[in-house]
Amino acid sequence: MSDLLERLRDRGWRLTAQRRVVAEVLDGDHVHYTADEVHARATERLPEIARATVYNTLSELVAIGEVLEVSTDGRAKRYDPNAHRTHQHLVCSRCGTIRDVRPAADPLSALPESERYGFAVSEASVIYRGLCPSCATA
Repeated sequence: MSDLLERLRDRGWRLTAQRRVVAEVLDGDHVHYTADEVHARATERLPEIARATVYNTLSELVAIGEVLEVSTDGRAKRYDPNAHRTHQHLVCSRCGTIRDVRPAADPLSALPESERYGFAVSEASVIYRGLCPSCATA
């Protein structure tokens, strides 16, 4: 069973066939699919699943904090199931591939008090950009 499915079961979240398929599609360490990509993969497993069901399920998963909504390019939102593991994102500037990374330094501690201007900082989002190996050699 996937980590996401286990977390949803532990929460007592009702796992209908449609919700289960969406959770299974989102399983993995470097998963960052758009809603349309989730729908396409879900229909391979459950052909009758509606696009609206996928969108509603993704919204619910984000609302309960089990999936992160990520926007790295200002366009399509992507969905990341690693909501409970602190990480940042490494994005290919050419093809858009996204990888989860866990840098040694905590981004919150990297911002000195003198640069916080009295803010009580609760989170930080860092996106590393570059070329993936495939794009770098192309």
